[in-house]
Amino acid sequence: MNAETQRLKEAREGKAECKKWGPYLSERQWGTVREDYSKDGGAWDYFTHDQTRSRAYRWGEDGLAGISDEKQRLCFALALWNGRDPILKERLFGLTNSEGNHGEDVKEYYFYLDSTPTHSYMKYLYKYPQAAFPYDDLVKTNSRRGKDDLEYELIDTGVFDDDRYFDVFVEYAKAAPDDVLVEITVANRGPQAATLHVLPTLWFRNRWSWGEERQRPILERVKGDDALSVIAAKAPPGNAEAVESGRPAAVTTRYLYCDGSPALLFTENETNNERLFGIPSASPFVKDGIDSFVVHGSIDSVNPKQIRTKAAAHYAVTVDAAQSQTLRLRLCDVQPPAKSKDARRMFGRSFADVMQARRQEADEFYAFITPTSMTADAANVMRQALAGMMWGKQFYLYDVNRWLEEHGTDPFDPRRRIAQRNVGWHHMYNADIISMPDKWEYPWYAAWDLAFQVIALTMVDPDFGKDQIDLMLREAYMHPNGQIPAYEWNFGDVNPPVHAWATIFTYRLEQARSGKGDVAWLQRSFQKLLLNFTRWVNRKDRSGKNVFEGGFLGLDIGVFDRSAPLPTGGYLEQADGTAWMALYCQNMMEITTELALKGAGGEEMVLKFTQHFLWIASAMIHAGDEVGMWDEEDGFFYDVLRLPDGQAQRLKVRSMVGLLPLCAATVFEGDLYRKYPEITNQMRHFFDARPELIAFIHDPRKPGHADRRLASILDGNKLRRVLSTMLDENAFLSSYGIRALSRYHAEHPYVFQVGDQQHCVAYLPAESDSGMFGGNSNWRGPIWMPMNGLIIRALLQYHSYYGNHFTVECPTGSGRHMNLYQVAEELTQRLSAIFLRGSDGTRPVFGGAAKFQEDPYWRDCLQFYEYFHGDNGAGLGANHQTGWTGFIARAMHLFASDSAEEWLERAKTS
Repeated sequence: MNAETQRLKEAREGKAECKKWGPYLSERQWGTVREDYSKDGGAWDYFTHDQTRSRAYRWGEDGLAGISDEKQRLCFALALWNGRDPILKERLFGLTNSEGNHGEDVKEYYFYLDSTPTHSYMKYLYKYPQAAFPYDDLVKTNSRRGKDDLEYELIDTGVFDDDRYFDVFVEYAKAAPDDVLVEITVANRGPQAATLHVLPTLWFRNRWSWGEERQRPILERVKGDDALSVIAAKAPPGNAEAVESGRPAAVTTRYLYCDGSPALLFTENETNNERLFGIPSASPFVKDGIDSFVVHGSIDSVNPKQIRTKAAAHYAVTVDAAQSQTLRLRLCDVQPPAKSKDARRMFGRSFADVMQARRQEADEFYAFITPTSMTADAANVMRQALAGMMWGKQFYLYDVNRWLEEHGTDPFDPRRRIAQRNVGWHHMYNADIISMPDKWEYPWYAAWDLAFQVIALTMVDPDFGKDQIDLMLREAYMHPNGQIPAYEWNFGDVNPPVHAWATIFTYRLEQARSGKGDVAWLQRSFQKLLLNFTRWVNRKDRSGKNVFEGGFLGLDIGVFDRSAPLPTGGYLEQADGTAWMALYCQNMMEITTELALKGAGGEEMVLKFTQHFLWIASAMIHAGDEVGMWDEEDGFFYDVLRLPDGQAQRLKVRSMVGLLPLCAATVFEGDLYRKYPEITNQMRHFFDARPELIAFIHDPRKPGHADRRLASILDGNKLRRVLSTMLDENAFLSSYGIRALSRYHAEHPYVFQVGDQQHCVAYLPAESDSGMFGGNSNWRGPIWMPMNGLIIRALLQYHSYYGNHFTVECPTGSGRHMNLYQVAEELTQRLSAIFLRGSDGTRPVFGGAAKFQEDPYWRDCLQFYEYFHGDNGAGLGANHQTGWTGFIARAMHLFASDSAEEWLERAKTS
């Protein structure tokens, strides 16, 4: 067992708090719903980037390359100043939703190079220009650009010309759970010597201003050896940290050791009211005091007594051209030794030994999980994807009831104001480490994103993956009516119901790794999922015909804004909403089957979910005179518009919405029917009584390879027809995966006329030209990793059932025939090609950015974007949505580990 796997085991067994410190800071706390106390709900405008250096946060903290304890009480991050910027670089800069021509967008270059799951070792890279950071240029130039224009990026400003920038590497290594070593390496990539001010910063999250601490914590300088500067961080008795840790009611003290005896600067993590609001501040020392001292030379802005709640070590390093310098710090609970020579040992040989050991252990851990068949480049892609998943953890704090009270919108107060959002979620209290989609662009969890994130997270930390699923089902998250919270902008919005899929996947993974699954966890999860399933059935099936609506459902591809009333009146029967429910039924069938086989009950529920799936599947095909979602002529699924006068028509947009029914496919082994023959008899009676339910879908009674059964909307003939469309390179199949909208609509836009207004859907391979959903309507052509992941999963399920003899032409019209495992592998290769260096030496993800493609200091630093250009694979949207794009690691690993024969013959996995 390698060292990191051993640490994971110790954490699981409660023997060591190996994950106590980690990258739990946000990268953007400003502009979030939690910090919004405006009357109009304008979160972006209420708390701006310009205010962040001066204004204390209410609900969390952010920082550059930062870490914190698991409750984000004590925080550590980097601040930088190049001598030219108007402010310290304490956090990442980006444009707000209204400033960016394609919505909010971070305008920085930073990379998650490495991390182990316990964060025993982490590595981060930030690229900092030596010229003044072009804040105004980025805002003004982007404001002049429209939705049809490219975004104006930091590299376009010329600030990296002549390589006049610093590469700032931050490495963390734990000597023990409470002993964190820090190395900051500043590399000057420019042609001349340059000076950089480096300010490693330690601070307490401000809880005292809101009455959450009886006594304020303090940071103070520890007097001692001139070769070291030391800051003591003291959490007073009675503070929650001491209480929750079970320690005696005494001061909890940690120390930040700073090698080289830098000057120590102290201020308060308190709002500068005078600067922001023109009223006196609570303290003469405020949050931006260190900024004022370093940038503006304001001597009085830092506390001469060297005590308060925010402190920084001030290093000014001059680095020669093409050279580097390294700074060392250590955050631990070890009291400074009395003797100077002992204190200096904090940075002695053992420091270097620990750093090197943790690097080596990280290499060993990833070597253990990386298939030997992978190329070095592919292994690097997988490792950086997983590192991004690890860095994407964040402490997320949101007491919705208290937040509503502070807004004067207490739902139980008859004098309350009207709440802007989340009024029905006053039961929620979130205070956990959660995997974020992107810690700058989306520094809040999204339930359906999280389900996909778990698929990759479980590669390196199955326990954390299970915990993430658990969180969304706990009473402090899930609504009493069974709804899983969507995201903080609107917890009541409707996300696709993929939580059950993530649950059974995680269970199967643990079962494959350890030889047995956690049946108690699966049973507990099922009970909560049953509440959520029942809510869907009761709330989203308007007519009781087993066809579902749901609104946005994550996919903005349709003719109308599906979360708003239709301009035609009436309602939509959604192919994706109904397909999601068909898959949900299959997931619940699989869960209950497993529980029954393990003697944990559930055999009766197998029949219930089987019947429910059949009702839904048959409703989707809808054979007969009435208009249904399946179009026999086109061999494709569409949304159906039902008008107030009773008329109905299909909205013939060839999109991912119509491919989702393909994804509702799950293979079942025959074990259940052998163990419980009465279930077979009950199913036989049901089929005899309702033969119409299986007349036009796949017959679930029909045995396949290895006597398996298949639950699927599509029978073999319909499957071939849908695949023929999906695998057509003039339609869905790109060189880089499956597009969200068929390229057919580039020359044949779909137009729907309502009165004198036209509603049009055309193929857009990159960003959307629509303002729907805050300008983030980007599903009309780009490639989205999670949806491709579901398609790959479905193809493997079909292959497990049909075997090697079921082949299709791939690409359509090519004359090449593949079985469905090979098709799934082909899709994975195309998706992987987005990130891998091709024969021409370029990576499609970087698009036309020459610096990224050619420069040795850039070309292997990867960004895992939110989505990708439908024709050339260039990264688009959020720069670091490693969250669900991290799925690529799982897909690459799968096909590097298994052959088609091994997949077909072994026991099924999800």
